[in-house]
Amino acid sequence: MNNFAEYIKNYTEGKSVCILGFGREGKSTFKVLREHCSPSCIAISDLNNIDREANDIPDSVELICGEGYQDCLDRFDLVFKSPGIVLTTSPSDLKCKITSETQVFFEVFREQIIGITGTKGKSTVTSLIYHILKESGKDAYIAGNIGIPVFDIADSLTDESIVVCELSCHQLEYMTVSPAKAVFLNLYEEHLDHYGTLEKYYDAKKNIYLHQQSDDMLVINSAVVPEEYSSWHVYTISDKDEKADIFVSEGKIFSHGEEVYTIPTDRIKLLGVHNHYNIAIAYEMTVMTSEVEPEEFGTALCTFDPLAHRLEYVDTVNGIRWYDDSISTACATAIEALKSIPAPGTILIGGMDRGIDYTPLVDFLKDFDVNVICMEASGKRVFDMLISTDIKDVTRVHYAHHLEEAVKLANDITPNGRSCVLSPAAASYGIFKNFEERGDVFKSLVKAL
Repeated sequence: MNNFAEYIKNYTEGKSVCILGFGREGKSTFKVLREHCSPSCIAISDLNNIDREANDIPDSVELICGEGYQDCLDRFDLVFKSPGIVLTTSPSDLKCKITSETQVFFEVFREQIIGITGTKGKSTVTSLIYHILKESGKDAYIAGNIGIPVFDIADSLTDESIVVCELSCHQLEYMTVSPAKAVFLNLYEEHLDHYGTLEKYYDAKKNIYLHQQSDDMLVINSAVVPEEYSSWHVYTISDKDEKADIFVSEGKIFSHGEEVYTIPTDRIKLLGVHNHYNIAIAYEMTVMTSEVEPEEFGTALCTFDPLAHRLEYVDTVNGIRWYDDSISTACATAIEALKSIPAPGTILIGGMDRGIDYTPLVDFLKDFDVNVICMEASGKRVFDMLISTDIKDVTRVHYAHHLEEAVKLANDITPNGRSCVLSPAAASYGIFKNFEERGDVFKSLVKAL
């Protein structure tokens, strides 16, 4: 029985509530509070101005906007924090209770949730598991960091529902409840502008399993060894470590040393060997948990369309195959992009500089025969590092200030019959709204050539 409405009503009953951040999730929280709850008062606080009329916000709701929008938090009993908001004061120094949509949703539905986190591949694995479950007739839902606030699906769930939930570090940072089934894909340097160190970033991610119960399930990359966990069912997974519980190599998935599945590589649409790892995760979370039969898995896998901006084939223009991998914000993903596209000729790299170590990427690029076009702040750093190495042909390394200039240059220098990929290994913020806008601009520039 779905007791979400009753739970959220009791959770907020008679309390003063502040919604911190009025983006997609904040609006979702406000909708649920209006429909199900009777707090003593509601306020909405955001750095940006909020249009009361456009958002159908009654006069009884206080709006707090501007630079000091977080100064008010201790006036309230409960603060629903949106993932994109960075607290200026630690929760331990606040009198109010900091909570979130994800926290409350997991308190109600954690037994039905498959939670997925990691630096890279979250959206692909989340979408793939959801697609396989849905195509196999399960009552499956997808939500979380994928772009669907969890409160948006809460009223629709039944006892038979399975929720596949993508979880970012910001959603996990203050969580005190973990999903019954958790996946930790990988860990790379990311969001260091917020966390400062890889260790603190990892600490946020750990909440996906730190609060699991004894009979819960954790599938975790063998390179990310948990120091502590409470689940009895922990399975390591790798595409490099043969000793991992789940190992994938040359299109074959092994479980505890036994081959269990051969990926139909000639029929799937997911490009790149690195996606075999993602497929192995999906196999473990659907077939090995007895939710789906192997035949159903294979059928669904072959109908799965890759997500936009993730090694997405754009078009062949002027004899060049163009690929959009705008999701790439780390060295490893840019390297995988070059290993995955057919006949790589040029890569476009660079964006916001968040201080990550580009040494692995530079070491790879100096020996990989491909044109490198660097752009923006982080690209300038990669450019300077590359030309100072013992690279054999420095003429294949270029700098273009912005994406438009980089696409034009790529069109001029990429050999006919080869591929060009935008795989920036950098964030888009400060230049574009997000990686989706960056990818869309890239595709429009390519089509305009």
